[in-house]
Amino acid sequence: MTRILFICHGNICRSPMAQFVLQHMVNERGLSGDFTIDSCAVSREELGNPVHPGTRRILAQHGIPVPAHRARQLQRQDYSRYDLLIAMEQKNLSGIRRIVGPDIQNKVHLLLCYTRSPGDIADPWYTGDFAPTYRDVTAGCQGLLQALGHI
Repeated sequence: MTRILFICHGNICRSPMAQFVLQHMVNERGLSGDFTIDSCAVSREELGNPVHPGTRRILAQHGIPVPAHRARQLQRQDYSRYDLLIAMEQKNLSGIRRIVGPDIQNKVHLLLCYTRSPGDIADPWYTGDFAPTYRDVTAGCQGLLQALGHI
């Protein structure tokens, strides 16, 4: 079982988007028993809040279900609970280090590092444009599955 935790600033836009996109990909391939997929935030700003309506809309447009979700913050023990901690942008990496300490097991990566265009995924909470974020998240999740040997 591969345990993956997606992480962004508030856990209402990008990280739950990645969680649900990857879960959908895994389910379509009949691999749901091979993965545990979750998401969380480095900040406390959105704790307890549901998925952003823009994320819900873009996922619905692509036929991706959005189960019940409430934003939660990354906890120190998450480092030992998960095999991979996947951040959406560079700023998230410093938040992850602040909470869990040094990445001595090389578990922390940026999602777009699994693509041909590594970098940050834009936060649609600020841009208001969820389509490019969805494209980047989808490409990153496909690359991640490929890196894990499932494509």
